[in-house]
Amino acid sequence: MTAVDRSEPGARVAAHHRDGTGLTRVPYPIEVRTATVRRRETVTPNILRLTFGGPGTAGLHTYQFDDHVRIVFPDPDGTRRDPVPNRRTMMLDWPRPMPRTRKYTIRRYAGDEIDIDFVLHPGGLASDWARRVEPGEEAVLAGPPGAKAFAQTYDHYVLAVDATALPAAARWLEESPADVSAHIVVETADPADHAYPLADRRGVEVTWLVHAEGGLADAVRSLDLPEARTFLFAAGETEAVKPLRAWSSERMDALFTGYWKRGVSGLED
Repeated sequence: MTAVDRSEPGARVAAHHRDGTGLTRVPYPIEVRTATVRRRETVTPNILRLTFGGPGTAGLHTYQFDDHVRIVFPDPDGTRRDPVPNRRTMMLDWPRPMPRTRKYTIRRYAGDEIDIDFVLHPGGLASDWARRVEPGEEAVLAGPPGAKAFAQTYDHYVLAVDATALPAAARWLEESPADVSAHIVVETADPADHAYPLADRRGVEVTWLVHAEGGLADAVRSLDLPEARTFLFAAGETEAVKPLRAWSSERMDALFTGYWKRGVSGLED
């Protein structure tokens, strides 16, 4: 297997943000980390934030707003089967069968702390774990594997997200250029989640929706967009963002990410 070039990822992502067009993939030095839960915070009635810290979180590579880690859970009998970094391939060797994992966006990384926001729902592996985990307990985090970086050279941006992609949208707002122009459309199942904090940015218009048939796609298609080079980031439930693919194909560059699919556990996008 050919080794992947994971050198200088921060500089490579920054260069694409500054000078690039479209998308580029930048792999990161990939690690498996043991982190300690430091704090719990209720962000909205349905979104819980866990802050992880400790020596294991130092030196994390994350340069794109939707970077994610995998939380690796033990088997039902408590057995740990964590992946192991392969220094030859610069990738992870995963045990087989694959251990139980779930992907989560890094909402914030500062110093040695990582914030991850969990949308709470009944019966979810990670959701149930987040409800009961207490400060002082440990978690295994694998990744991030790399960035799907898109340029910051567009005239306008459209972010179409549901509650699961709110952390990515919030981080993008904080990290995007000072003169950014954007529409952000957010669809949630509960209006109480409209209290999720988003930075107030000049030039950015935010539309909040409560879940309805065709709601997210229809709302995006009805936007009064400027005559400008536009980039679309659409993330959330796969079927909700799918109608935007054909609509955007001849209008703008785009990145689509299926964070989850109704009726499917542990979706792989």
